[in-house]
Amino acid sequence: MGLRSERVERHFEDELDECRMEDVETRLSELDMLQSTARSDRVESDLAVLSPLGNETRYRLARVLVEADDELCVCELNAVVDVSESAISHALSDLRDAGLVTRRKDGRWRMYEATPVAFAIIDALDEVHDDE
Repeated sequence: MGLRSERVERHFEDELDECRMEDVETRLSELDMLQSTARSDRVESDLAVLSPLGNETRYRLARVLVEADDELCVCELNAVVDVSESAISHALSDLRDAGLVTRRKDGRWRMYEATPVAFAIIDALDEVHDDE
């Protein structure tokens, strides 16, 4: 573990009280595994999906598309989310890049729909709020 220090070792010795040094080493090895998880490629890919939802417009659009459970065009989304059509188009592009919405061209119209990933994230957030 790159952060293994005397302070961490003292903490575990105090926490584990009368445990043997082998117990401390076991706990430090467990932390080494956690550290590699925190640095994994999975974190990067998760952030690529979650980061776009940190913007209010993009989050509202994702939520509206999940709630609609159907395709909506930019003009319909504009009637629901009070920002310019160009801002909506830009936000939808970011959501599409993140894999949260799909786009289908229908003549001159662009139809957007939430992906299963967007449904899963919004459902998980709803569950968190329902449990409060």
